[in-house]
Amino acid sequence: MTKADIINEIASTTGIPKKDVGVVVESFMETIKKSLLEERENVYLRGFGSFVIKHRAAKTARNILKNTTIMVEAHDLPSFKPSKAFVEQMKGE
Repeated sequence: MTKADIINEIASTTGIPKKDVGVVVESFMETIKKSLLEERENVYLRGFGSFVIKHRAAKTARNILKNTTIMVEAHDLPSFKPSKAFVEQMKGE
């Protein structure tokens, strides 16, 4: 499902014009990105899941094609963790 599909689904379900729904969806995604990137805060959506920042430590990696090693710097990655209720629904419990 793409962002356009989500906008179409919400617009058809609620009767709100696609343009307005698109603005809300874009704003929602920008708010999550701002929280993770600028404010360094995790986002928790009860019953759905959490958008969290995971820290990766520096490490030595190998390029097996050239048989060399390189240093990968420490960095943070965004991650999504589904809620327990969401996982149980996916399992059919």
